[in-house]
Amino acid sequence: MKKLLLASAATALIAGAASAEEIKLGVSVGFTGPLESLAGPMAAGAELAMKEVSDSGKLLGGATITPVRADSTCIDAAAATAAVERIITTDRVSGIVGGMCSGETIASLQNVAMPNGVVMISPSATSPALSTLEDNGLFFRTSPSDARQGVVMTDIIMAHGINEVAVTYTNNDYGKGLADSFQAAFEAAGGKVTVNSAHDDGKADYSAEVGALAAAGGAALVVVGYVDQGGSGIVRGAIDAGAFDTFVFPDGMVSQALEDKFGAEIDGSFGQNPASAGEGRDIYVAMATAAGYDGTSAFAAESYDAAALIMLAMAAAGSADPKVYKDKVMDVANAPGEKILPGELAKALDIIAAGGDVDYVGATAVELIGAGESSGTYREVAFKDGKMEVVGYR
Repeated sequence: MKKLLLASAATALIAGAASAEEIKLGVSVGFTGPLESLAGPMAAGAELAMKEVSDSGKLLGGATITPVRADSTCIDAAAATAAVERIITTDRVSGIVGGMCSGETIASLQNVAMPNGVVMISPSATSPALSTLEDNGLFFRTSPSDARQGVVMTDIIMAHGINEVAVTYTNNDYGKGLADSFQAAFEAAGGKVTVNSAHDDGKADYSAEVGALAAAGGAALVVVGYVDQGGSGIVRGAIDAGAFDTFVFPDGMVSQALEDKFGAEIDGSFGQNPASAGEGRDIYVAMATAAGYDGTSAFAAESYDAAALIMLAMAAAGSADPKVYKDKVMDVANAPGEKILPGELAKALDIIAAGGDVDYVGATAVELIGAGESSGTYREVAFKDGKMEVVGYR
């Protein structure tokens, strides 16, 4: 039945090729804010997939895909909601790659996307709260929940022989969600969290927070924060005070900017962020290099995959209407079907048009589970001689 419906849709599209449309897709990430150093490569990743499909001329009778950017700011829910409302009501986007950070993603989804029936696929919003949030089948993510990151981070810390840590987290949905998930996993594994305390972004001085963390003690400091904001402020304060010399960095801190800011000062520290090894990632990184941006930047690959899933779901549904194609996202993301890697979106569109199935693997080994989120693998990094090195995948 599925193949029959797809074949019928393909026939209708061929007949209507002369009336090819322009499809607008939103890219809602924090071009300003505490993760602005990650936003550029993320947007570039999403737009690379859009260009690939546009150039193929094979989506919905030759539709042109036009990206429309919105600045979510990452941390200002009101600003993110206003930006997403603009691209939905004024620009009339048919789907959104975004949001970027968990709190603003929840606000944009509930306040704007859901009332307007628009699909959002986030490459980087990782709060466990998003797993159970009522979303009317409109929300997906290509990054895994922080419930899993907490377990992975525990495994990495324990492998370093560290059993006692202090934790500081940015005071929002992302920070608290990951800090709590990590503490539960770490203590279940026999570790001790000496303190689990919030810090606010945007402060010029973090000496009080660092003092409290130092008083609690620990063999390492877990910094659940933002690399362009308070997370780096905490690290700088801790280094200057001699409070900690080993830091653990989750995804919001893992960036070239971290290396640029601290260099050899954080040698011996380590961390992790969502990423996968293999052919798909290698192909994507090469494509990004050719396009002039860093494909290894955190969540850039997930952004390419988020855009690709939206467009392949449109093809499978025979419609750019998000109320229609939302039901095809899981189908194109998972088996059965021919595996699709980066650079093969035209091939995928041909298979779908012929009534076949695709299993989109993409740049991050996409496999959507549960409420439409990535099952997730993580890249483990370590800092040595002033450089960030990839040491493995989990």
